Amino acid sequence: MPAPALVMLSPGSSDPKVTQVAHELRREVQSLRPEISVNTAFLGHCPPTGPQVVSQLTARGHEEIVFVPMCLTRAASNCDDLDLLVSRVRATYPSTRFSVSEPVGPAGSLLTVVDLRLRAALAQSRVLEVDGLVLSTEGGGDVRGGALLARRARQWAAHHRVPVVAACCDGSGPSASQAVGILRSQGRRHIAVGSLFLAADHTYEQQALQARRAGAIAVAEPIGAHRELIDLILARYAYAAMGLLEFEGELVDAATA
Repeated sequence: MPAPALVMLSPGSSDPKVTQVAHELRREVQSLRPEISVNTAFLGHCPPTGPQVVSQLTARGHEEIVFVPMCLTRAASNCDDLDLLVSRVRATYPSTRFSVSEPVGPAGSLLTVVDLRLRAALAQSRVLEVDGLVLSTEGGGDVRGGALLARRARQWAAHHRVPVVAACCDGSGPSASQAVGILRSQGRRHIAVGSLFLAADHTYEQQALQARRAGAIAVAEPIGAHRELIDLILARYAYAAMGLLEFEGELVDAATA
C-alpha cells in the first residue's frame, strides 16, 4: 500500500504571495519525499479547496490522507473550518481514511528561522545594536497556541538577553506598533521586529509598516518556505500517519503510539 497522501492546509487567501509560498512548500516537500503524494489546499474559498484535492486523490486511488494545518499560531487541530472540512470529506468518502496532524503552530524550531530573517534585516539596515525585540504574529490562535507564543517570546528574550514583547494583529494582544511603544516606554531605542508569519501578505505588510512608523529599526521577512518549516511539516505528517497504521486489524491511536 502506498504511503498516505499529504495535504497541507493553508488559510485561504486571494493574496498571490500566500499561494506562492504554499506551492513552493509543496514543491520542496515533494522533492524531499518523492514517494509521497504531496498536495496543497486552502481553507475557505481559495482554490484548490480541501474537498477538491481529496476528490482528485481518491480518483487516483489514494485510500489514506493526512491533513497538516499550516497555521503558525494554533496548537490544536480543532477549529470550525477544519472540523467542517474533515466531517464533509469523511461523509463523502466513507471508504477513505483521514488523519489530521497538529498544526505546525508556534514550534520552538521556528525561532531559528525568525532569527535568520531578522539578522538579514538588521544587516540590510546596517544596524549593530538591538536593545528590544518584538515577536510579530497574526494572532487568532487557540488558548494553547497563545500560551506557546508567550513561551516562545520568553525563550527569545532569554536567548538574546533583551526584553521581547509578543504582538498580534487580531486585537487579542498589542499590535506591532503598540509593542514597539511598550518597549520605547521602557527606555529601549533600538527595537527590531521578528516575524512569525508564513508569507508577506497584507496583514504582515500592515504590521511591518506600523512597526516602522512606531520607530522599529528593522523588520524581518516572514518565514516562507524554509527548510526548518519543511522538516516540521514532515514530522507532523509522520506522527499523524501513525494513526492510520493497522496491526492485527486494529487502528493504532497516534496519541498513544
